[in-house]
Amino acid sequence: MSTVEVLPIADADAAAVARFLHDELNPAVTVVSWSRLLRPPWADASPNRGWMLKDGDRIVGAYAAVYSRRPVGGVEVTVCNLAAYCVLEDYRMHSVRLIRALLKARDYMFTDLSPSGNVVAMNERLGFTRLDTATKLVINPPWVHGRDVRVSGDAVAIARVLRGPDAQVHRDHRDAAAARHVLVQSGDEYAYLVFRAHTLKRLRLFALPLYVGGSRDLLRREWRAVRSHLLMRHGLPFTLAEKRILGFTAGFGRVLAAPRARMVRGTGIPAADVDYLYSELALVNW
Repeated sequence: MSTVEVLPIADADAAAVARFLHDELNPAVTVVSWSRLLRPPWADASPNRGWMLKDGDRIVGAYAAVYSRRPVGGVEVTVCNLAAYCVLEDYRMHSVRLIRALLKARDYMFTDLSPSGNVVAMNERLGFTRLDTATKLVINPPWVHGRDVRVSGDAVAIARVLRGPDAQVHRDHRDAAAARHVLVQSGDEYAYLVFRAHTLKRLRLFALPLYVGGSRDLLRREWRAVRSHLLMRHGLPFTLAEKRILGFTAGFGRVLAAPRARMVRGTGIPAADVDYLYSELALVNW
């Protein structure tokens, strides 16, 4: 008889699961960073922190999950982000049990924003669909903008200006390890960009937008100033400009032939409205 159990990851298990993910999934991510993924900085009422496989007292697999409540059309929707997945090779036959435990929750929307390898095909068999991730890699050149435009990453200024859902996004993500924030102001208008410093081919040179709030039109008009800010203040010479997130892909560069897959399952949020907040992309630097 199999001794392998499928168990929810409770807060008390977070340290051990963080150590497992560090040792077996990505040693470049510290145990502390994995722990922060399992204990996100926003308030939530999550049923667990994902699910794990245990053989006796030994963790042999884990699927970390990040939960959030997102307002859509005046209604709150529960989103479960599948954040980190690892099963030891000798226990791969139990992987389906682990995944089924996660997906059994009803009335949830599930996101998988960084699937890799065979996970993409597995997700498709489980009913996930791919988001449109058409992306243009654009250069961030220096630029001197007019005096009537202000571009800032100052947390105090951002908190003072943002309103409604944007203010909540900032409160929830100001302490998220991978989330960085940019505020653009012109007159009474503002645009709010949340992004991460992203690594491709072991080079952390890319700004990856996660969310746009406020005026998308202002962001588009002042896109050169924003890209200059990303270069001069954050040392990022390129932006992975995903049209679905930004609404545009302006700037000199090239369209990616095979952008990273991002996937969703379930109902509640139109695919066009899915952003990359409340996820491992905002919580973990790698």
